[in-house]
Order: sequence, then structure tokens, then C-alpha cells
Amino acid sequence: MVKVAVIEDDLPTSNQLKTWIEAAKPGIQIDQWFSRDDAEAAIARENYDLVVLDIELGRERHAGVAIINAINKQHATPVLVVSAMPATIYRSIMKALDAWDYLQKATFEEADFIETFLEILRSVKERKQHKESQTAAYKEAAKSPVADQLSMDPLRQRTPIWRGQRINLPLTAQRILAALFARRGQVVSYEDLYEVVKSGRNRDNIRKHVSTIRDAFREIDADFECIENVPMRGFRWVDDDAGRS
Repeated sequence: MVKVAVIEDDLPTSNQLKTWIEAAKPGIQIDQWFSRDDAEAAIARENYDLVVLDIELGRERHAGVAIINAINKQHATPVLVVSAMPATIYRSIMKALDAWDYLQKATFEEADFIETFLEILRSVKERKQHKESQTAAYKEAAKSPVADQLSMDPLRQRTPIWRGQRINLPLTAQRILAALFARRGQVVSYEDLYEVVKSGRNRDNIRKHVSTIRDAFREIDADFECIENVPMRGFRWVDDDAGRS
């Protein structure tokens, strides 16, 4: 049975999230926790498939950060952050902590939450089913002459690998990367990229996602230049050699 923890100190919000999860995935086990201490104790004894987490719990403004750190030390369980904290500030912080996605309260609908929630669960399932085969493939790719090429999960076009190393990206950035790589050598317009994002369908937001992708690649490869900006049109993935010319 799939086990999910909802860590949220506000009871109505916690119950609302529980109701949405039950509607999206009937039969799921949902544990509700309302304080940092109870949540950390549960994380230590349970192996959850997914944690839905608020950052601010009671008077502890950043209790959720401590909980994510505890999760990463023990199980590396996927975390979906649902918080009132401004996404413009906290999305990058959560990304640095390896949270899978970030939803800002009062800016999303039930459908947005359910879509993101189910998407993460599917990723978890696939990761469990194919972990061994993927690991073997990645090791083999790292030894081959084409190790410099981008490798993506063939099932969901996720977990990108560059030069034999994993690229950590939020889900929206992964979808944009997949769209660019699938049409490598061609211009992918802003309008086309709007189709792969759930919210923020404007040029500034797309540019921010692309900047996030570039930064993630450059943490591994400082000379990465494979995503080309095409002024007024969109972006294009170019071959490694071309991007470095």
C-alpha cells in the first residue's frame, strides 16, 4: 500500500489535502502530522512513499527545512512542499534541498495539486521498478564514448544524466528540458513551452526555468552551452560540439 505523510499544522488545510489525496488515489494510507517533533518521529520509524509538507509549523518558521534534512538523511523520500511562503524566494531554496516540487498556497487549484501529486507518485513507482536496470545503464553510459551526450529516462524522460552524473531539476524544468532535447537542433517556441508548464505561462517564467536548467548543468559542466537562446522566438538544444564552438 502507498503511504503518504501530510505535515501541516493547520487542521482545515491538512484535512483538505487529505481529501484531495484520497480522491486522487483511493485506498492510500495517509498519516497526518501537525508538529515538527511528531513529524520527525514518524519519518524516523516509517518509510513513506511521499511527504506533503508545509515549511512553517506553529511558531517555527522553517521547521519544514529541518524535516526535509531529516528525510534526506534517512530515506530520500520525495517531498512536495505546499506553503504560503512566496515561491519566488522559497522555490530555489527547496530545490537546493532536493524537494521535488513547490506549490504556493492560494495560487493553485485542486486540479494542480492532484496533477503534481500523481506525477510524483508515478515517478516513485517507476524509480522503484527500474532502479537496478537504470543504474546499470547509467554506469555503462559513463564508460562509453558518448558519455558527453544527454541521457534521459526512456520511460518518463526524467532523471537526466550528463557526463555520467545526475542533473537535479524540479519537475517543470525537467519537462522543459525534455521538450528541448526531443526537438534538438530545432527552435522550440515560447508557445510550445507553455504547453509543458502548469502555471506561469509567460516568457519571463520560461526564461527563469531555462536559467535553472543551465545552472544545474553548469554545476557539473562549467562550459555547458547546449541550450541556445533564439531572440523573440524561444530556445534550441544544440549538439555539445556546436554549443562549445
